[in-house]
Amino acid sequence: MEHQLREYFLDINKALCSLIVTDREGKEVDPEEGMRKWINRIREMRDVSGCMFLCGNGASATMAEHFSHDFFQNAKTRTDTCSETSHITAISNDIGYEKVFAYRIERLISEKDLLVTISSSGNSPNIIEAIKAAKEKGAFVVTLSGKKKENLSRQMGDLNFYVPLNTYGMVESAHAVLLHGALDLFLDEMEGGRH
Repeated sequence: MEHQLREYFLDINKALCSLIVTDREGKEVDPEEGMRKWINRIREMRDVSGCMFLCGNGASATMAEHFSHDFFQNAKTRTDTCSETSHITAISNDIGYEKVFAYRIERLISEKDLLVTISSSGNSPNIIEAIKAAKEKGAFVVTLSGKKKENLSRQMGDLNFYVPLNTYGMVESAHAVLLHGALDLFLDEMEGGRH
């Protein structure tokens, strides 16, 4: 038990420092460059009154909601999470849970918009369907994933942020850091600093 917490923190830090970012062709991109591209895409989206859609399941759903609000309030962007209770239960019941995000995305998203998916495994069927729906409409897709390196979502996005961690809690913690990092760096560059 001695030093266990310190080792836990070090493992997450090591994974973040070993972050693998790829583009739509699967080519590795320097993480700094990847974050810069993500931030620039948010700026471009905001400049044309686009919307940032965020989606995830479980803890990743709460992260999607949290960052949807943070970007809306602090970065002054339009956001949507597709996660209202009535929407989730109706689509799940009437159509199927694999379409719970895609159903809304395919009706609302456009080429000026951005989809951010948050999935520890990167293989959730409803996340994969959401990515497909966004790509069909020409939207830019950013994926956050972990666990297996060959997961499906990191093969589908325009920018893919993969943290090499194997447990849900650690992947989720790393994803929260990436999302906060994207927001804080955006605020530093576009809004005069974070607060």
